Amino acid sequence: MNSITKLLKKNKEPLIMGVLNVTPDSFSDGGKFITPRRALQHVERMIDNGADIIDIGAESTRPGAKKVSADEERKRIEPILKAIKKNFNIPVSIDTYKPEIMELGIDLGVDMINDVYALRQPGAIEIVANSDVILCLMHMQGTPKDMQKKPSYKNIINEVIKFLQERICFCEGFGINKSRIVIDPGFGFGKTHENNIKLFQSLDKLKVLSAPLLVGVSRKSMVRNIIGDEENDIIQASAIMAALTVLRGAKIVRVHDVKETKIALKTLQLEGN
Repeated sequence: MNSITKLLKKNKEPLIMGVLNVTPDSFSDGGKFITPRRALQHVERMIDNGADIIDIGAESTRPGAKKVSADEERKRIEPILKAIKKNFNIPVSIDTYKPEIMELGIDLGVDMINDVYALRQPGAIEIVANSDVILCLMHMQGTPKDMQKKPSYKNIINEVIKFLQERICFCEGFGINKSRIVIDPGFGFGKTHENNIKLFQSLDKLKVLSAPLLVGVSRKSMVRNIIGDEENDIIQASAIMAALTVLRGAKIVRVHDVKETKIALKTLQLEGN
């Protein structure tokens, strides 16, 4: 059984996925962790602070981000992925939509493919179908380059549910067991602030899909729009919002600030006592 599947079955508490961006241009921490030494130091810090999974991204998918080649993405991610697998015993996810990088990750023993395109890129489904990796399918309207230009919905929660249901069925059509699928509503990916808020308030409706829910709101524009541009305020608000998504059904929270999120989740436990 995949190690993330085991954690989801074993842990009653939500899992914390710590973000490791090995990119020069990510919106929150671009350029900070592009060397193996700095990346490993950050991973160790996140593990010490309570991370259950590490999610590595080597291409920014922020609004307006430029694409990078598969060769460039490989150069960024391969040495760091190998170093993490060598030095730490923790489940690893890779944030990629390229079949070539998915194949690299599977060969190097990753536990999850976190794909903003939900396996819509040519060749992606064929690469992952016969593996045992967990597949995170995310909703995105448009592409990172143009997704924030004119996002439009008649009913955002219904459209997100419909899209994710179609992607789940698509995967099952390739013989992928639903137990391998995690869903992500894609906050900030082709959505206005008002769209994000409506989606946030309706997260519990995603339970109809009967798949573990992964949510990433950490440091995103919706947080800034609510709280302002002060970094410490953004960090604290991100942790609180991650905890609120757990109340609405999230099983995995994808965050940049593991320690603060862990504190918020511990505080949330009082709700059940």
